[in-house]
Amino acid sequence: MDVTQWKDRLCSLPLIAILRGVSINEVQSVANVLYKAGFRALEIPMNSQNAVESIGFCIRELGSEMLIGAGTVLTVEEVKKVTDVGCQFVVSPNTDSSVIKATKNAKMVSIPGTCTPSEAFSALENGADALKLFPAELISPQILKAWRAVLPKGIWLIPVGGIQPQSLGPYWRAGANGFGLGSALFKVEFSVTEIDDKARAFVDRYRSDCGGDISKK
Repeated sequence: MDVTQWKDRLCSLPLIAILRGVSINEVQSVANVLYKAGFRALEIPMNSQNAVESIGFCIRELGSEMLIGAGTVLTVEEVKKVTDVGCQFVVSPNTDSSVIKATKNAKMVSIPGTCTPSEAFSALENGADALKLFPAELISPQILKAWRAVLPKGIWLIPVGGIQPQSLGPYWRAGANGFGLGSALFKVEFSVTEIDDKARAFVDRYRSDCGGDISKK
C-alpha cells in the first residue's frame, strides 16, 4: 500500500485506534464496534499479547474495510514478522532509520515517532511517509504549528499520547492531519459498550471541531 491510498482511506475520519493489550479473542468485537462508530484504522502494538496473530487475523477479516497496522515496532525483525501477515502500516515510538527503510522496502506505510525537528527531518530523509508526534504531551499545538512552518506541507503530522476528545480541535487548527488514540479510547478493562461510547465521543468531537474531511483542509 502506498501513502496516497492510505491517506485516501483515512480522509473522512483520520483517527487511528491504538489497541494496546488487545487479545486475539476480543479484537474482532472491538474492531466491529469501532468500525460502526466510523473508524477506519486500527493499530495493534507489538507489545500486546499475540500481536502478530491479531494483526494477521484483522487483515484477513477486516483488511478490506479497515487499515490494519502494527505499533511499537522497534526492529527490522519485527517489520519482517508483520510483513508476513499482510500488515499495511508500521508505527514506532522512535526514529530508527533501519526500521523506516525496512518498512518501505516491504511496501508498507512508515510512521516513525518524532519528538524534535531534527528527528522529524531525519525520518523524512530516510523515507518516512508521515510523522507520529510522540509523546504529544510534550508537543503542544503551539509547537506543532512551529513544526508545520518548516516541514514539507504534504507530510501528515499525527499527535499521539494523551489525546482526548477536547484535544482534537486545538491540534487540528495548529496543523495536525490525524490522531492516534490510545488509552482514552481503549484499555483492556473497558467493556465493548464503554469503547463504543468513547469512540463516538471522539468521532463527534472530530466532526464538530475539525471540519470533517481532511481532503478539504
